[in-house]
Amino acid sequence: MNRKKTERMLKSIANARRLSILKYLSGRDEATIGEIAGHIKLSFRSTSRHVSNLASAELIERRQIGTAVFCSIVRPMHSAVSTILQSW
Repeated sequence: MNRKKTERMLKSIANARRLSILKYLSGRDEATIGEIAGHIKLSFRSTSRHVSNLASAELIERRQIGTAVFCSIVRPMHSAVSTILQSW
């Protein structure tokens, strides 16, 4: 992993909401942004922004079917992220 990518990943996970999203997704195959928003009790719009941040850091993948956006964790998960989520 190059320096720039590592920095982007660390900045992305340095946020409690994004860690909550990763923790939620780590326990399932995939979830829609609406499902994630409901679980972390955040608006759809804000959740979507956090998901975009995680996707740009290559921590999650998104796929769209119609109007629904499905999110899943990129596997294998980076070891640093995995360690942090275990204690979160």
